[in-house]
Amino acid sequence: MVGNSIRARVPYVPIHKRKSLHLPGNGKIILWVIVNIENWRPEEPMPRVVLPPPMGQPMLPDVPNWAWHEYGMRVGFWRYLEALKSRSLKATLALNGSACQIYPEACQAAHDAGWEFIGHGYVQMPMHKVDDEREVIDKTINAIRDLTGKSPRGWESPGLTETDQTIDLLAEAGIEYVANWVLDDQPVHVNTATGNMTALPYPVEINDVVMSAVQMQPSDEIWRRGRDQFDRLYQESTDSVRVMSISLHPFLTGVPHRIKYLEQLLDYILDHEGVVPMTGEDILEWYKTQDL
Repeated sequence: MVGNSIRARVPYVPIHKRKSLHLPGNGKIILWVIVNIENWRPEEPMPRVVLPPPMGQPMLPDVPNWAWHEYGMRVGFWRYLEALKSRSLKATLALNGSACQIYPEACQAAHDAGWEFIGHGYVQMPMHKVDDEREVIDKTINAIRDLTGKSPRGWESPGLTETDQTIDLLAEAGIEYVANWVLDDQPVHVNTATGNMTALPYPVEINDVVMSAVQMQPSDEIWRRGRDQFDRLYQESTDSVRVMSISLHPFLTGVPHRIKYLEQLLDYILDHEGVVPMTGEDILEWYKTQDL
């Protein structure tokens, strides 16, 4: 354990005080797309709801809200697959380990498309609510390894949750980067009991859960907010590379009234010179080459 303060994990270094980061060739900015696949267990309360319980009475099973999510895996995911494939983009797939058995066709399709797989818990449950974090991490890693033949190098906790020991347990299990620490536009080192971990710039606001499920913004919010986010990061990347990350969930941006705005955003970004699409693993490898 590296002390109780999370500040001890990530020493404060302002972005303008760091050495500049550079991409090879004419590269200017990194595009990172993360697709989340989750197992919402019908016998448990739903992680999020689109319909409040009628007359204020909680429902179990909560069929309408479970089905809201299930639509994403039956239909929305496949829209993502086509949208990314047609643009020669590979996503990072953050998935619950149990999803490998629950949604085998989707997981296999992502693997066949060359997507990177990273851990996202075993089921969709906050890390501080599981009985045994080490067991959950190991089960998730094993499930991904069994499907892909390769252990995941990255991790995104359900809801970005961590206890004081999560990051140490992840490092101990061989995880090399996390997406939970949403505090920068560039990769940063995270101290753990067994050495350094890297935090990649995962988005908390260019994230359809925040936009569509929490803030309940209009369908085109991912286009409007994503474009503004990219424009500023692209401008700032002239001096030192930034990461433009987009987090997606099939039951949200994969629905008919939102998917075109994601496609519009991807086309807008890719139309700029110097955009380098990467998976999280690619970003980690690139970051290791920098003279820091």
